[in-house]
Amino acid sequence: MARIAGVDIPREKRVVISLTYIYGIGVTTSKKILAAANVSEDTRVRDLTNDELDRIRAEVDTLKIEGDLRREVNLNIKRLMEIGSFRGIRHRHGLPVRGQNTKNNARTRKGPAKAIAGKKK
Repeated sequence: MARIAGVDIPREKRVVISLTYIYGIGVTTSKKILAAANVSEDTRVRDLTNDELDRIRAEVDTLKIEGDLRREVNLNIKRLMEIGSFRGIRHRHGLPVRGQNTKNNARTRKGPAKAIAGKKK
């Protein structure tokens, strides 16, 4: 396995897909990285030379990914909760943040249904 930004990326997949295993890199960003590093998207990770891997690593190092990105996202959510914004309150109560319907759906965010005494449907 090749190691980029502290993440083992799969050897058998194409490079453009393998880079998406790194938190903060999607397909679009992966394509931009490979274009800047002058590496073909169709190449398998196992076929990459050390020179190509070094060029990809250099491009990835310019981005905010993995731990730094996770930390920034968590700090943004904490800031919203501290200032008491609508989105922060929704985060605090474990409800959907982006305006989704909560009467019938949102079980992933709200957790398993709790029985309410005396309530009939």
